[in-house]
Amino acid sequence: MLSSFLLFGGCTSNQSQPLEPVAELIPGILIGYLPHDVIPDGIALLPTAPIAGNAEDKRLNTEVIANQEGFRWELATSDDNLEFPVAASMFSCAIDAKISKEETPQLYRLLRRSATDAGLSTYAAKKYYQKKRPFMINEAPTCVPAKEAHLRTSGSYPSGHAAIGWLWGQIFSEITPEYSDKALARGWAVGESRLFCNVHWQSDVEAGRTMGAAAFARLHANTEFTSAMAAAKLEIASVRAKGLKSSRDCNAETNALSLNADSEKL
Repeated sequence: MLSSFLLFGGCTSNQSQPLEPVAELIPGILIGYLPHDVIPDGIALLPTAPIAGNAEDKRLNTEVIANQEGFRWELATSDDNLEFPVAASMFSCAIDAKISKEETPQLYRLLRRSATDAGLSTYAAKKYYQKKRPFMINEAPTCVPAKEAHLRTSGSYPSGHAAIGWLWGQIFSEITPEYSDKALARGWAVGESRLFCNVHWQSDVEAGRTMGAAAFARLHANTEFTSAMAAAKLEIASVRAKGLKSSRDCNAETNALSLNADSEKL
């Protein structure tokens, strides 16, 4: 899903010192931290993709697409948007703090660059398997009708959004340990949103999380990444000292997250 990802596409004391420029992979998309030859390889790491969703995929997908309305559907639609600056606030409710290019420039850049790494980690397997997406089989609506033509040409396995969401969940769990559970739950929910959107199977989402975890582990051997993590942690402390909160509707988000795909409430 590299092509899809690329289409959507930086401590208070540091704000007076502009960040050093980072090259772009394509216009608007920053290069990641990982050189190409060390990005985790989904073909080597993942099990063979179910051709069109296994039995559990189809059972869960049937249940989820019957609930394409309300708060969870709206959140799933929002979670599809990985463009910045919108995507920067995705975890702001989970950690109860404002995240923006102006207030947290190091964190903002960290999210942009790490998303590239996670997205690229799914590319080889997507291209190799070219698995059909659920809406191509069940003909039910998706939350992104304008993107369906492109998605038909982009392999479903593994999910790039799930990889990015799970990687970001791990990042926020580490830099805001007091909100670790909420950060990881939010990262998990990004993958669940792909089920509600009817653009991925459960096996795609699980494989995406595996790639996000693999990318996160590999990033810890990169000094640029670990330095950015330390700087981002200081920025969050500064934002908290200022009392700056999320601009999102956190009550609505909490309600939506109570309806995950494996919930008995479906």
